[in-house]
Amino acid sequence: MTDDDRAHWDERYVGRGAPEPDAVAPATVFLPHVRAFPTAGSAVDIACGPGTAAVWLARRGMQVTGFDVSPVAVAQARELAERSGVGDRCRFTVVDLDDGLPDGPPVDVVYCARFRDTRLYRPMADRLAAGGLLAVTVLSRVGGPNGSFRAAPGELRSAFADLELIAEGEGEGEAWLLGVRKPG
Repeated sequence: MTDDDRAHWDERYVGRGAPEPDAVAPATVFLPHVRAFPTAGSAVDIACGPGTAAVWLARRGMQVTGFDVSPVAVAQARELAERSGVGDRCRFTVVDLDDGLPDGPPVDVVYCARFRDTRLYRPMADRLAAGGLLAVTVLSRVGGPNGSFRAAPGELRSAFADLELIAEGEGEGEAWLLGVRKPG
């Protein structure tokens, strides 16, 4: 990612301000499926932004590592975790995901909302422990405008075909998928 891109995201997060503890939640598309998310274990939140989903996962009992390119977002995520009483279960790191997903052990949840880099699809699935849950949502061309940052129809299902599908959807400019890595 270029310095201009990082500055863009920093500016965007500064303009929003840090979220409040009552704002922690998964992406809206996952709300009907919250029971699919574990209440213990480890998770990675890719492009975590100000940490609302990471803190939500930590409040459920998980140990969470969040990655984001924006130092401003990472600072906000750390602050949110502390104010939410889960600072001991969250670790946030500034990472340029253009360089790939950082190495680490298998996790029980890989969460990625509104960030799309097709080069990370395989590493995201590979990071899952057996029985681990992938929760991913991206902007989509289905019901939305075309664009290089938007997924093609069927992209997530195709990219994660080796996972056991729990639920998925495409429409109104968004695509999402919940899948589990098959044991064995």
